[in-house]
Amino acid sequence: MTFTKKPIKGMTDFPPADMRLRNSVLDEIKRTYAQFGFAQIETPMMEHIGNLTSKQGGDNEKLIFKVLKRGAAFARAYESGDPDELVAEGLRYDLTVPLARFYANNKEQLPSPFRALQTGAVWRADQPAKGRFRQFVQCDIDVLGDATNLAEIELITATSKALSRILGSAGVSSFTVHVNDRRILQAAALRAGFAEEDLGGVLVTLDKLDKIGFDGVRAELLENGADEATADGYLDLFRAESGDTFSAAFCNAVDAEGLASVAANLDEIIAAAAALTDEGVNIVFDPTLVRGMGYYTGPIFEVTVDNFGISIAGGGRYDEMIGKFSGEDVCACGFSIGFERIIAVLKDAGVASLDEADAEGAVAFLVDGKASVEKRLEALRQANELRASGRNAAVLPMRKNMKRQIATLEDEGFTEFNKIYAD
Repeated sequence: MTFTKKPIKGMTDFPPADMRLRNSVLDEIKRTYAQFGFAQIETPMMEHIGNLTSKQGGDNEKLIFKVLKRGAAFARAYESGDPDELVAEGLRYDLTVPLARFYANNKEQLPSPFRALQTGAVWRADQPAKGRFRQFVQCDIDVLGDATNLAEIELITATSKALSRILGSAGVSSFTVHVNDRRILQAAALRAGFAEEDLGGVLVTLDKLDKIGFDGVRAELLENGADEATADGYLDLFRAESGDTFSAAFCNAVDAEGLASVAANLDEIIAAAAALTDEGVNIVFDPTLVRGMGYYTGPIFEVTVDNFGISIAGGGRYDEMIGKFSGEDVCACGFSIGFERIIAVLKDAGVASLDEADAEGAVAFLVDGKASVEKRLEALRQANELRASGRNAAVLPMRKNMKRQIATLEDEGFTEFNKIYAD
């Protein structure tokens, strides 16, 4: 048998230097969210296949890593000739579907509203590319059971605070929170003349606007069956620039019943969040923001880093998902940080860790193999004293090539080296 050293395509090994950075960012995220009253939970990495294929996850449902039945159950399913019968479970593709199941199963023991924090790996059988992995970490906060816009305001404020603290270490002083509402998007498409059954496809095409531009979106709409008047009328609604309080003007242009209250709600969210976030956080209404998940029912949001051209967080309100699990409606709203993209920004900026202890550096005691027992014990004692004071310390055997040993330890975060020689 031949063993393969490299990890599976789209999955990554993380050496100690990477883990110091990743752990310090996770710690900062958890610390910030805890200050806003979010309580950490954990859900299994595998979910019932029926939950994952309930048409709540959009295109992600096409990317499920499926887990087959085992033993006699597999044999019976194989004999049936139905491929779907072979599957028992699947690896979770996000943290929202598991949260919905968790809440439905535990709601009697949870406070209302419930503020949940989840961090963990998710899996998607996607085509790997730069910045696109098959296994990656998500960091989610969700408010369950709050129908007011306090949920959106707190989610935006908490996430902006966490991102300001983290990105500031990389010299990134500004980013933009884009805000929209699925009801506005749907009303605009209906106003332009699209049929209700076509709304999903229309929004998928609009979501590509930042990549293919107005001409590309128009061409795709026409290719999918729209007539020129409908496509042009629709896109004309989006050609104006977005702005802090543009939602009312946009909704007036759409001229659909009920949108005035939707616009007022969005403007209230934007104004409140803008007053509570740090300088450099821009919060704007963006009528072209779509978000790919089909389960969103109201306000949606996405964070982009200025001058980087990437999205690093996103979320929205999904009031109808949990009711599918529990049998009763539960208001829900969430925000997810794109952990891997933030790590990429920090690494590009040369940030090794957000932890002050890591920044101070660890101390290595390099002990000669011929050093006396007394000298070894003294090195161990000194290391313990440093640990008690909050420093990281390790006692290690001295290698023949000490220059190379020290270089390797420096890569692992050691900044101080005490050499213990023989008498």
